[in-house]
Amino acid sequence: MTDVLRTDRPGRDELGRVLTESGVLSPDWAPTFAAVDRAEFLPDLMWPYDMASRATVTVDRRDDPGAWYAAADSDVPIVTQWDDGAHPGPGPGKLSTSSSSMPSTVYALLQDLAVEDGMRVLDVGTGTGETAGALAHRLGEENVTTIDVDAAVSGAARERLRRRGPHPEMVVGDGFDGHPGSAPYDRIVASVGVRRIPDAWIGQTRAGAIILAPFGTPYGNADAMVRLERRGETAAGRFTRRVEFMKLRAQRGPEVVADDYLSRGPVKDADMSRTSLTEGQFLPGQWSDLPFVLGLRVPACRQAVADKREGARPVWFHSLSDLSWACVMFQDGEAEARVWQSGPRRLWDEVSDAYRWWRDRGCPDVTRFGLTVTPRGHRAWLDDPEESWPL
Repeated sequence: MTDVLRTDRPGRDELGRVLTESGVLSPDWAPTFAAVDRAEFLPDLMWPYDMASRATVTVDRRDDPGAWYAAADSDVPIVTQWDDGAHPGPGPGKLSTSSSSMPSTVYALLQDLAVEDGMRVLDVGTGTGETAGALAHRLGEENVTTIDVDAAVSGAARERLRRRGPHPEMVVGDGFDGHPGSAPYDRIVASVGVRRIPDAWIGQTRAGAIILAPFGTPYGNADAMVRLERRGETAAGRFTRRVEFMKLRAQRGPEVVADDYLSRGPVKDADMSRTSLTEGQFLPGQWSDLPFVLGLRVPACRQAVADKREGARPVWFHSLSDLSWACVMFQDGEAEARVWQSGPRRLWDEVSDAYRWWRDRGCPDVTRFGLTVTPRGHRAWLDDPEESWPL
């Protein structure tokens, strides 16, 4: 930081009021919010997400302290690293790879964690260090371990935490492997998304422990926070809310190269049909639960929604188990959309069947779904864990 943190921060007071009134900042975490200032963990150059313009902007404290503090004290996500550190700025890079989560998200997760005095916690994805600092304030530094795969990110967080204290145990390593040296844990909380709950996390927790993590499928970036309770070799629980987090580096998944699919099955040879499903039904908005549900129901499939041009929007589906693909072309003013499918899998049939399954059950939101993790794999369920299906 280039100067002492300002104390005249009406924006921070307002943020605390909003979080309290919304219920995400519970009374037991209010002293931590007061003591652990998000601004202490942010770099001079950062990239907050402008909710109005739906774009990432550049803010540098050295050039515009007012805008910097306004962003720090706002309930917005802030990117703090691009492209695994390869892109230094000043403008945004291609892939955001470390960030400061929205304060409402941070304190909602901490509330869901249901910690008690004396519990040991593993924080996966140190990032700026704010969440680790909050946990250390609440539980004591001796009870908190935080891990990040990026040595530069971890080092910067270490310095910030040491300056303000208390500071937890800091580890540089792959959070997917946990950290057995400080196990067993009563709680594991991840602020990075995963597509599979690691066996190591279950193995490094006590019976009855809670694992809280953003979980998603390869279908897209629609994640939901899952709250699992360990029972023997099994961990099971419900999803609590829709979220969007950067993926753990080991869980980013393979790159899909569309030309590889089209070279095996060109459009001219694909099977063509039509669907009465409309764009509004299938793409209901950024925070719809539908993409997350489709990911639970359609295995090894990735969706790509293209920009709309001249009233037409193509949506592509690529199989991750072979080179099957499908495309549905929504066209303004047309009652039906054209569909192309190629390869052994009929991906659009799978996706549209999953959509009808969801619709026929009353369009359930993510909180009615759950996840069971066993040594044999992952199973998802709707309402009843006894009626599950493999992921």
